[in-house]
Amino acid sequence: MDPRELLAAPLEELLAEARHRRERARGALVTFSPKVFVPLTTLCRDVCGYCTFARPPRRGERAYLGLEEVLAIARAGAAAGCHEALFTLGDKPELRYRVARDELRGLGCESTLEYLAGAARAVLEETGLLPHLNPGVMTAGDLAELRRVSVSMGLMLETVAGRLGVRGMPHWASPDKVPARRLETIAAAGAAGVPFTTGILIGIGETRAERLEALLAIRELAERHGHVQEVIVQNFRAKPGTRMAGHPEPALDDHLWTIAAARLLLPPEVAVQAPPNLAYDDFPRLLDAGLDDWGGVSPVTVDHVNPEAPWPDLERLRAATEARGLALAPRLAVHPRYLDEDWIDPGVLPYALRRADATGLAREDPWAPGEDRSIPFLPRDALPVETSEELGEDELERLFRTRDEELHRVLAAADRLRRETCGDEVTYVVTRNVQYTNVCYFRCGFCAFSKGKLAANLRGPAYLVPHEEIVRRAVEAWERGAVEICLQGGIHPAFTGEYYLSVARAIKEAVPGLHVHAFSALEVWQGAATLGLPLDSYLAALGEAGLGSLPGTAAEILDDEVRHVICPDKVTTAQWLQVHDAAHRAGLRSNATIMFGHVEGPRNWARHLLHVREQQRRSGGFTEFVPLPFVHMEAPMYLRGHARPGPTFREVLLMHAVARLALHPWIANVQVSWVKAGPEGVKAALRAGVNDLGGTLMNESISRAAGARWGQELPPERMEELIRAAGRVPRQRTTLYGEVPAERRAASFGAAPLAQPLNPPVGEAGLKAPPRLVRPGFLTAAS
Repeated sequence: MDPRELLAAPLEELLAEARHRRERARGALVTFSPKVFVPLTTLCRDVCGYCTFARPPRRGERAYLGLEEVLAIARAGAAAGCHEALFTLGDKPELRYRVARDELRGLGCESTLEYLAGAARAVLEETGLLPHLNPGVMTAGDLAELRRVSVSMGLMLETVAGRLGVRGMPHWASPDKVPARRLETIAAAGAAGVPFTTGILIGIGETRAERLEALLAIRELAERHGHVQEVIVQNFRAKPGTRMAGHPEPALDDHLWTIAAARLLLPPEVAVQAPPNLAYDDFPRLLDAGLDDWGGVSPVTVDHVNPEAPWPDLERLRAATEARGLALAPRLAVHPRYLDEDWIDPGVLPYALRRADATGLAREDPWAPGEDRSIPFLPRDALPVETSEELGEDELERLFRTRDEELHRVLAAADRLRRETCGDEVTYVVTRNVQYTNVCYFRCGFCAFSKGKLAANLRGPAYLVPHEEIVRRAVEAWERGAVEICLQGGIHPAFTGEYYLSVARAIKEAVPGLHVHAFSALEVWQGAATLGLPLDSYLAALGEAGLGSLPGTAAEILDDEVRHVICPDKVTTAQWLQVHDAAHRAGLRSNATIMFGHVEGPRNWARHLLHVREQQRRSGGFTEFVPLPFVHMEAPMYLRGHARPGPTFREVLLMHAVARLALHPWIANVQVSWVKAGPEGVKAALRAGVNDLGGTLMNESISRAAGARWGQELPPERMEELIRAAGRVPRQRTTLYGEVPAERRAASFGAAPLAQPLNPPVGEAGLKAPPRLVRPGFLTAAS
């Protein structure tokens, strides 16, 4: 829009267009940052006519907060659920005040910025709060040093009106308020790759045309460097005891006009923010001007720059936002598009990822898969969303991003569809898991289970279960009422396709009635490749050997954009689908899984579901869909700081619910992993589209190796108790959802304890790897 048009346009037209622009860019989302305010020093060499934050030194007072004082503020913020530590301070006070120089010397620092860097690092490392730094005008060298201890920085441009710096004006005797110097800092931040916050201050004597000129200057730098994450439109408030105590404050309509102008002039990806506390009781009206971010709001500390204006509490902020049909969500100090090593120092990025959800916004609770924590909420009754039309990629992504009331509507829609499709029965299967080896030559970044020279994780002894022990476990499982044995493991370098055939034969010879559910797409692909057989031929041979069905593991995320990052030498999306297509054509059923909550996001989830749906349309062989939340605690890529700590609880429920909506009517069964969700999480998932709890397991190693706290077995007694506690009807099933013979069901209750499993060291097997290893995926060269 031509800036000249903004000056003449009617206010209501501008506000309407600004709201439209917000909706196009952000949908209904409005964000805020839960923060603590750390006033490191209130000394400043500038003397702005409106400021009460900066003041000269007082006898007996320290010039700077001590490090323990800083950490006490940060610890209180962390305990209150904050994510950001906002460091605000005067600009280079040591250049004006001897007391500042002396105190810095006593702290072992030459400058305020050096002390700031140390304080920010201490907060980051000891509390995990993410530092956002506002130290004033900075050089390229300053920015580079501070980038190592923060996720973002900021400097208000305030104005481009240099005339406001002459005697009698607000910025007189304030050398750091020269507009050109401030623009130089903003530009230098862009060159340094620093996610940056800036803004304008209105009502201090500038004209509307000068405001637009300032916004255009910010836009030019944002488009040049891409680093401006948000622009604050702050309204002047007169404060007693300042030179501008009697200066008139801008009217609300003037503030709304400027917010709307900012939304219309700035790039759509740049958030437009205004402090809610400075609008007093009128703060909800700021949303009418296209505002999409409330900025930092603290449950712990006051606004030290405007101490007379308390922040609205979170519930009031949420109510005001939702009253205008918008959704409120917490964010980090750094906005989602900057959450990578291009923008955040590698030493800082892991701290940010630990606090991020799949959209790059802030996690809303401490729950994580596999941990023994209370669930943060239960799905509540709500009017279901309408999903009668088949959902495409854009629609699925939108559903995955839902929050607040719309979230509960999505969960309700999935629950209603589950009831229509499956009734109130909840199924489970009595099974035994056998992980036959933890040696693997593939390098999956998420796997804490595999061991060996080529694995990312070298903890724990490497083992290989001999055939006779596998058979013993199968016999024992049969005696305990099992109808299925599930076999998976690492890919030992010496394995060929003959290994998998021999395991299936040995089990079926010993226990003919036990269904063999075994071998992921990776194992099948590797087995066929080592024997030089087409997939169809090898799968037929597996079927003849006794294989009954395939697990859907190794799917991870069916989007090669993600697979390049987490498992580049594993099967590609196309290869995983080819294996399951061939299995279905060979008469073998399988399930489909998704492992989520690490480096991917809602768009990748949507693509995964669409791949599964299209494959089911073609071949019809998937029995269920199984979301597997990433268990992070011991996963190598999490320990290296490259992944989030699993999905949030909201994301776990949405994955099950959206899968139910997306895959209907092609896949009738949606399963929840009790190992990862825990009993209370299971109950919640049963209200979000789930109708199956999977297997009793008897043994489970993979999730526990990654740090999951839940047990190895959920026996039928406990399984049915859990289902009934959720108000549902339990039913034992077979692998293929058939009825279980009465004698099998009877044998499964009151089963004898398991004998201690035998996992001999892998060296006792005497296996030797071939000189070259086959690899699917993107690394086709043998190693």
